[in-house]
Amino acid sequence: MEEKLRIAVGILGNAASILLYAAPIFTFAKVIRKKSTEEYSCVPYIMALLNCFLYTWYGLPVVSYKWENFPVVTINGLGIFLELSFILVYFYYASTEGKKKVAMMTLSVLLLSCSVVLISTFVFHDHHHRKAFVGSVGLVASVAMYGSPLVVVRKVIQTKSVEFMPFYLSLFSFLASSLWMAYGLLSHDLFLASPNLVGSPLGILQLFLYCIYRNRGSEKQPQKWDLETCCEKSEQHLQVNEANTEIPIIQYLKVNDEKDDEKANQNLQLVVADESNGKN
Repeated sequence: MEEKLRIAVGILGNAASILLYAAPIFTFAKVIRKKSTEEYSCVPYIMALLNCFLYTWYGLPVVSYKWENFPVVTINGLGIFLELSFILVYFYYASTEGKKKVAMMTLSVLLLSCSVVLISTFVFHDHHHRKAFVGSVGLVASVAMYGSPLVVVRKVIQTKSVEFMPFYLSLFSFLASSLWMAYGLLSHDLFLASPNLVGSPLGILQLFLYCIYRNRGSEKQPQKWDLETCCEKSEQHLQVNEANTEIPIIQYLKVNDEKDDEKANQNLQLVVADESNGKN
């Protein structure tokens, strides 16, 4: 019964992790559309790549006993492909300084992963010591992966806006870490359960901040179409005011001219009448 439950939780963990690794698709669709990385950080994706490399190796029969951790291999293998894709897109649209930073961090991740593979293969000669070594490095990498969004969390608190903290990434991070924590506990594998004891609370923190600041950004900055509408209304109002002020002035001038003409005619008639009376 426990084994079936472990497998079921592993399948659910795979599903949640697929959603987690695929969640940045929406973010990078926006990056491609705007042709700019804006204020998005590439650190979470690079840390996720390191985590995927290490746990793919951890689940293979070289480190684990036979295929006891097959679900770990499948999902992290897919994660390697997706995270590399996101990093390449980010690198393409990043600034020159951003490209240097991404290249250095990605190269460091690849070198570290290769070093772990070589050391665990040629230095340790049994599954127990290999799991202890790779699991320890993977533990640190997982904590770094789940902690990397704290860079974005700081920006959220400073700006009081969640514009650059994707909601789905936070949600699926919480779900995946909670399920893999359960899987690790059912497998009696602390190297799988321990990092998720950190990831799950951090996921809750991100969701909590999202609930607090999700409406703050829209209140501070009006939308573009609101500004355009406001400008159009102001122009129309100005035109109406000009028309309303112009018409009374014209009418006033016309009335005054008519009154002056009437007075002039009356004076002329009086002069003519006086002259005729004088002649008589």
